[in-house]
Amino acid sequence: MIYGRILFPSSKLCTFESSKRLLEQPNFELQNIYRSLEVIAKESDFIQSQLYKNSLAVSKRNDRILYYDCTNYFFEIEQEDGLKQYGPSKENRPNPIVEMGLFMDGDGIPLAFNIHSGNTNEQVTLKPLEKQIIEDFKLSKFVVCTDAGLSSNANRKFNNINGRSFITTQSIKKLKQFLKEWALEPTGWRHNDSKETFDLNLFDENESLCEQYKNMTFYKERWIKENDLEQKLIVTFSLKYRYYQRQIRNKQLERATKLISTNPKSIGKKRQNDYKRFIASTNVTSDGEVAEETLYHLNSNTVAEESIYDGFYAVCTNLDEDASEIARINHRRWEVEECFRIMKSEFKARPVYLQRDDRIKAHFTTCFLALVLYRYLEKDLDNQFTTNEIVGQLKDMNFYCVPGQGFIPTYTRTDFTDALHDTYGFRTDYQIVSDKEMKNIYKRLKSKKKYAKINDI
Repeated sequence: MIYGRILFPSSKLCTFESSKRLLEQPNFELQNIYRSLEVIAKESDFIQSQLYKNSLAVSKRNDRILYYDCTNYFFEIEQEDGLKQYGPSKENRPNPIVEMGLFMDGDGIPLAFNIHSGNTNEQVTLKPLEKQIIEDFKLSKFVVCTDAGLSSNANRKFNNINGRSFITTQSIKKLKQFLKEWALEPTGWRHNDSKETFDLNLFDENESLCEQYKNMTFYKERWIKENDLEQKLIVTFSLKYRYYQRQIRNKQLERATKLISTNPKSIGKKRQNDYKRFIASTNVTSDGEVAEETLYHLNSNTVAEESIYDGFYAVCTNLDEDASEIARINHRRWEVEECFRIMKSEFKARPVYLQRDDRIKAHFTTCFLALVLYRYLEKDLDNQFTTNEIVGQLKDMNFYCVPGQGFIPTYTRTDFTDALHDTYGFRTDYQIVSDKEMKNIYKRLKSKKKYAKINDI
């Protein structure tokens, strides 16, 4: 099921049928797959803890830094039941969902996960899984890095004791007024290559200066006390990030302008990050009388208010490290999002077609294990290839079986196949491989540490 989730993600029935294409034929029946799901679900926590312990035998884990995030997966049904509940969908679908919380280590390897009902507040999902890691994985001192949606005061306080620490995204808009003014003040900014302070207003007046510092990140920091918790507030500013935010908003303004002129009747409720938030309506004429039709226009005040924050980014932490080190750690948080994207896209983890809660949990356990397997493979290949390249070319590595003679490779030799062969010490791309030699390849690979890292886990 793990190999199938990577190579030919589909239903359990299709996975069983497709597994007959593998060089090493499976020795089980379809009924064994379905019966195993109940066991996998029941032992999911044990499987995760043993996975971690086994991984330590073949590779050091960077478990000093842990990243946590949540996502959800939808079902193509309308009836709520068990874990399948209506909740805020990441994809804005009107379907029941389940929620997944995922911990990832500092090297981008998934560490642990849990599944909750779709109507669970994601802020309360962190502590239970973290307690499980502390107890089952025997970890005690680590830094938990999260986004703003998981940065509740309770979670921060939980990671401010017993040697644990936190780094969490902080919304500048939600800061107290005096802190917001300090964060947006154009003077007093520093960067690592200089001890002098900078005035951000200079970048609005000097294009050559912008070009000189376009790849530089400026910062300022101060200790604050919020809700009886002392923490360091670090605010960064980047010209590249400012340009990115302005580019995104300009595209949204173009869509809003087009909508006003072509289909104003479709302007309804506006979500927080929806481009429709820039559209304002007027229901009265210039004389103060009620207008016969609602008039729509771009809200220049909203645009101006949002532009104030262009280029700024903030985090809170209880660590006393340099701002550059905190920023470096926080920067890798995108890899959790990439883990979710891989599961949803390449591994086709959703929509989920299972009904029973135990089978749903078993489904995501196999998806999690497949993701760990894939991440180790990606790491062994020195992150040279994209997910599409790796998964796509693994699927294409087929052979034509000649009874009594062996296997003829039918795939095209590429940089990826060369890297795969060089990394794991075998070649199957240039000549017919006899049955005996193929068995020897299996044996040699399974005895190699590099392959053990991928397979024995």
